[in-house]
Amino acid sequence: MANKQAIFLEGNLLRHISIMSASASIGLVSIFLVDFADLLFISMLGEQELAAAVGFAGTVLFFTFSVSIGLTIATSALVAQRLGQGVADEARKIATSVLVFGIVVTSILAVLCWIYAPVLISLIGAKGYTLDLAVRYFRIVVTVMPIGAIGMMATGILRAHGDARRAMTVTLTAGAVNAILDPILIFGFGLGLDGAAYASVAARFATMLTALYPILRHYGGFAKIDAARFKTDLKPIVAIAAPAMLTNVATPFGNGFVTRAVSEFGDPAVAAMAVAGRLTPLAFCVIFALSGAVGPIIGQNFGAKQFDRVRGTLIKSVQFTAAYVVVIWLALVLGNSAISASFNLSEEGAQIIFWFAIAVAPLFIFNGTLFVSNAAFNNLRRPLFSTFLNWGKNTIGVVPFIYVGAELGGAPGVLIGQALGGVLFGILGFWLAYRLVGRYESGKSDPDKGMKFPLLRRRAEAPFNSPRS
Repeated sequence: MANKQAIFLEGNLLRHISIMSASASIGLVSIFLVDFADLLFISMLGEQELAAAVGFAGTVLFFTFSVSIGLTIATSALVAQRLGQGVADEARKIATSVLVFGIVVTSILAVLCWIYAPVLISLIGAKGYTLDLAVRYFRIVVTVMPIGAIGMMATGILRAHGDARRAMTVTLTAGAVNAILDPILIFGFGLGLDGAAYASVAARFATMLTALYPILRHYGGFAKIDAARFKTDLKPIVAIAAPAMLTNVATPFGNGFVTRAVSEFGDPAVAAMAVAGRLTPLAFCVIFALSGAVGPIIGQNFGAKQFDRVRGTLIKSVQFTAAYVVVIWLALVLGNSAISASFNLSEEGAQIIFWFAIAVAPLFIFNGTLFVSNAAFNNLRRPLFSTFLNWGKNTIGVVPFIYVGAELGGAPGVLIGQALGGVLFGILGFWLAYRLVGRYESGKSDPDKGMKFPLLRRRAEAPFNSPRS
């Protein structure tokens, strides 16, 4: 290929997927490991209410984090597509516009969440002293939501350039800052739960600084902020960012139902659910990283009309997901007792972790498949497909299943029901993504027009082969 920017067009697809996923997961595992350690340190304080408070606050914080993920997806997709078309200057301009958009959105959301924190957290079942603890923790962390979002979007820009090493360095640095400050603030200064929150705040600042630096030094930085240009860019940004954010907040929305259902079984059950919630991204960090890594690969190959490689990326990613989940499943089955003992969980809590390892973990194959499909939709100019699938999974794929699960199996049944509800949507997502690639390749679908689904007819980008001027 003559276009040197299209870095993903040559070479072995599986190698690209593995390298991008592995490097991204190394960084992610540092963050998730620190989150896991946060809860472990808090459990050492000997109060079930503290661990439960982290569980409640974490559910709502996941909502704010998911908004930032949606913005990052939009950033990566918009920048990668322009790099794939060979217009680096346009990539810098769109990166500037989407960064401004993200700062405005997250600043407004942070203020609203801070004000309504007691209402939001009480809606998912927190009460009394546990509610007070959760609100205090949540308000400290949510204050720096815009800072964290800037860092995440900047990391998305690095991945769009294929700079997996520097993107990994960002998350490793943030994890190191959090890991160092956690025991110092929690135990050394005696701040307890507040100390864990302040360590998370410091990690957000570290993310922003270490992500922006290489962009400024190695990739020409950002374009000058231009109101007219921003207004022009707003349409393609919103067309991808809005569905991406809606898509990602569906998961914490569904988790809210799950937390509420588990809260009926008391703080020990919520504490165990918090452990499972921190264990999930740590154990499956490679799958979380995979969804972010394949986006730029698909975006650049789509920008160059290499549809066979887009299809190959989908297939190889799902194969990679299945193999990885089987390995983690076996590890969790062998180690679930040690995990429960480490967190001083009650007998009821240990049962939740046992069933999480036995029945929930293997079904993550379908979650991973949906992650890959969503990454494809966001880069194939059909972001609303992701939105509808994720909301379907986290509403009709959650509510009836967790209700039946709670009736049949108590608190463990809630988690199993949630996992079972995601199976159909994982299969459906892959089928739609594979079909969409085929329609583009055959010319039956135009990238600038919706497929034959009226609700999905939405323009998501400038003309496919025409860079914006």
